[in-house]
Amino acid sequence: MRLSLLMLPLLATILPALSFQASAKMLDPNVPADALEIMKRGQCGEADGKPAVYSWSGNVYSRVRGEPDRLLFKGQGMNIRQCVSVNDPVQGKGFRQVSREIMLYLDPKTGEVVRHWDNPWTGERVEVMQVANDPVNQPAQYTFSKDGDPAVPKIKQEGQWLLQSLEIPLFYPNPLGGKYQEFIGGQYHAMEIFDFTFNANEIRNTDIKAVYPAVSWVRLSDWMPWMKMRDRQGQLVFNMTGRKLASFDELPQVMKNEIAKNYPEYTRPPALDDNRPNETTWTAFKQWIDAKQTKADSTSTKLSTAPTNQSLSQPSNKISRAPQ
Repeated sequence: MRLSLLMLPLLATILPALSFQASAKMLDPNVPADALEIMKRGQCGEADGKPAVYSWSGNVYSRVRGEPDRLLFKGQGMNIRQCVSVNDPVQGKGFRQVSREIMLYLDPKTGEVVRHWDNPWTGERVEVMQVANDPVNQPAQYTFSKDGDPAVPKIKQEGQWLLQSLEIPLFYPNPLGGKYQEFIGGQYHAMEIFDFTFNANEIRNTDIKAVYPAVSWVRLSDWMPWMKMRDRQGQLVFNMTGRKLASFDELPQVMKNEIAKNYPEYTRPPALDDNRPNETTWTAFKQWIDAKQTKADSTSTKLSTAPTNQSLSQPSNKISRAPQ
């Protein structure tokens, strides 16, 4: 009896651990259905409709043939998203992701948001258009392709880490170009690379409901249209690192300030059934510059049709004479 009493504290410690091991399912990245679940847990989370926030920061360089690369800007970005489970009779279980995202161009020395930029190649001072794309939705990711092959991008294990790379080559008609791009060129051409790093023990364990992966993002692209580089040779190189945050409140203060001032809708993701076409820097710029031109044309029309004011067209000497 005395021995049994002495064993009770030990049993109280062991039994919950055994129960935990019995209930926990460890996902296997080599099993297609588990690989899909690992990807969903990393991108959004286990639960549908629960917002997740990613944050990243880094550098933006120029690359021009025949000259050293230049650090043009620091970058600070965020993406707020949510996922919903879907099902297909052929491709099996899957999920769809909806999101919106911002990337701010920051002064490399002060860390402040750059509103105007002196172009070192053209000498022009231009207005900077920050990246604010809404939406940035992903097509449904299924367990299998329509041919029955595993469809989830490969996940590999290195020690205690699971690694997943997403390489996205982009080549399509530029929204700012004409309808003859197939013949004379001008298509949008870029490459985006996302490398996700997961703690293997955490993301594989289904009893751990929230996981916080790290991410690196590299982008090679044409000049941003607001830079007014015209057909000047060269490209931009973006190199950023970041992570999934526990909440929106963990975003850097410069980002939260910008969202509060200019992008209040970015405190939440789009609706799960959002079916709008995706926005890119180029489509956003087209809307931005067209709106500016429409405003300028409207102002010009008002001025040209305004009635002549005698007091303005022929000012008195009291206001027309410059001080001596």
